[in-house]
Amino acid sequence: MKFSQMPYTRLDLEEIKKQGSALTAALRTAPDYETARAVFLEEQKMTKHLQTQVTLAHIRHSIDTRDAFYDAEMKFWNNAIPEIQQVEQEWTKAMLASPFRPQFAAEYGELMFINAEMELKTFSPEIIPELQQENDLVQEYEKLLASAQIPFEGGVYTIAQIAPFKNDADDARRLAAWKAEGAWYKENQPKLDELYDRLVHLRDTMGRKLGYGGYIPLGYYRMGRNCYTKEDVEQFRKAVVEYLVPVADRIYREQAKRLQKEYPMSFADNALLFRSGNAKPAGDADAILRAARQFYDELSPETSVFFRTMLDGELLDLLSTDGKEGGGYCTELPDYGVPFIFANFNGTRDDVKTVTHEAGHAFAAWYNRDRIPMDSILPSLEGCEVHSMSMEFFSWPWAELFFGTDTRKFKYSHLAGAITFIPYGTMVDHFQHLVFENPGWTPRERHDAWKRLLGVYMPWMKLDGEIPFYSEGEGWQRQHHIYSLPFYYIDYCLAQTVALEFWARIQADREDAWRYYMAYTAQGGSRTFRDLLKNAGLDSPFEEKCLRGVCAAASDWLDRYDLTGIL
Repeated sequence: MKFSQMPYTRLDLEEIKKQGSALTAALRTAPDYETARAVFLEEQKMTKHLQTQVTLAHIRHSIDTRDAFYDAEMKFWNNAIPEIQQVEQEWTKAMLASPFRPQFAAEYGELMFINAEMELKTFSPEIIPELQQENDLVQEYEKLLASAQIPFEGGVYTIAQIAPFKNDADDARRLAAWKAEGAWYKENQPKLDELYDRLVHLRDTMGRKLGYGGYIPLGYYRMGRNCYTKEDVEQFRKAVVEYLVPVADRIYREQAKRLQKEYPMSFADNALLFRSGNAKPAGDADAILRAARQFYDELSPETSVFFRTMLDGELLDLLSTDGKEGGGYCTELPDYGVPFIFANFNGTRDDVKTVTHEAGHAFAAWYNRDRIPMDSILPSLEGCEVHSMSMEFFSWPWAELFFGTDTRKFKYSHLAGAITFIPYGTMVDHFQHLVFENPGWTPRERHDAWKRLLGVYMPWMKLDGEIPFYSEGEGWQRQHHIYSLPFYYIDYCLAQTVALEFWARIQADREDAWRYYMAYTAQGGSRTFRDLLKNAGLDSPFEEKCLRGVCAAASDWLDRYDLTGIL
C-alpha cells in the first residue's frame, strides 16, 4: 500500500485503556505458557496498530505543521500517550512477574525483561501532567522552527531553504546568509529561551518526583542505556578531547590555508571547505533517487528489494516546503511492515546523506520487521545510528553517481566531517549534562556555558561577534535534539566511531565490510549495544584504542588524499 492510501483514524482512548487492562488481567491469570504467549502476541498486535496510527499523524503533521487537522491530532496524542503509558506500565509489571518469564526469555530473549525493568523506572502516574506538558512544548518548538520566514536577497526562506546560501563560495553572500538566519533566531530568542527553560524545569521535576534527585538518571533510563553508564560517557568525552579535537583542529587549519583565511575562522568561513565551493549533488532530487536506486540495487540483493519497496510505496517525503518541520528522520509503520523517510532536500550534499543515512535506519527496520517483540526490531539509539552512519560510507564506490565532478571533494569532506562532527556532538552531550546538573541556570548562564565549551571542543571557531547568535553561545538552540530528546546526541558520536571502523574495512575490502555490516544489522535489537558489536566482530567505542585507532587511520588518509587541482 502506498503511504497516501494508508488510512488514519484517531483511536478511542478509553477503549485502548480498556483493552490494555483486559490483556494485563488475562496475562496475570494465564494457566499455562501457551495461553500467556497468545495474550502476549495479542498485546503486540494492539501496540503495533496504536503505533501505526500515532506515527501516521506525526508524519503528516511533520509534512505540514500548518495543517489544522493533524495539528489537533498531535495535541490529542500528546495528552493521550502519557495516559496510555500508565496502562502499559501495568502490562510491564505483569510480564516481569509472570511465572512464565523463563519460557518468554527462552523464546524471545532476556533483553526484553532487562529493558522492561528499565522502562518501569521512567514512569509513574504522578508525572503524567509533566509528560503531557513536555509533549506540547516540544511540538511548540517544532512549529516555531517550521514557521521561520527568513528574508534574504529579496526572497523569503525557511531554515532548510536558506542552508545552501550558508555554504555559498562567495564570502560576502555566505556571511550574509549566516547573519540572516542568526537574526531570525535572535528575534525569536525570548520564545526559544522560554520553551527550553520550561522543558528543563519540567524534566528536573519529573526526575525528582521519581526519586532521582534530578533529571540525569531519568534521562539515561529514558534513552534505554542498558549497557553503559554516565561514567563511561564521561571517559569517552575525555578521549574525544585528547584524540579527536587535535585532529579536527588540524583539518580546520588546513582548510584556513586553502581559503587563505586567518585561523581560527568565523562560523561562516568554517562552513566552506574549498575556495571553489563545497561538494554538491550532480543532479536534482529525481537524479539523486535514480542514483540511490542503482546504489542499493548493486550493493546487495536485500538492499535492492528494500529500496524499491520504499520507492514503490511512496515512503519518502524529501522536498523542503513551506510549513514543513525541519530536519530529517526515519520512522516505522508496523502495521504495514515498512519504514518512512522524512527530509528537507535543499541542493546540498546533505541531500545525498539523507538517502544513505536515513535509509540505513530504514533498511535495518525493514530487514528486521518481523521480529517479536516489536522492541527487538531495532536496538537502542546508538546502535541504530551505526546502521545509518555506516551506510553513508558504503555509498563511496557509487559516489560519482551522486556527485559527478565533485566526487573527490565529497570524499574528503565526508571523512573530514565525520572526524570534526564527533567533537561537536560530544559538546552537545556535555552541555546537556551541565544544564541538568544546574536546572536553576538562567538562559544567559546556559549560553555562557555553551560558549565555554566551544573553546574546549571547537577551538577553530572564532567568537568575535561577527554573527552574534553563534558567537555569543546561543547556537545550541537550533539543535532540535536538545529540546526534544535529551542525551540523544552522544549516540551519534559513539556510532560515528563505529562507522569509521566500517570506513576502514571498506577501504580494504568492501564485500568483507558488508558481511560485517550484515552480521551487525541482522541481530536487530536482540542484544545490547556492546553485545551487538562483540557478536559482529567490531570494537567498542568505549575502548580507548578504538577511538585512537580510527582517528589515526582517518587522519592518515586525509593527509595523503590528493586534492591536486581542487581550489
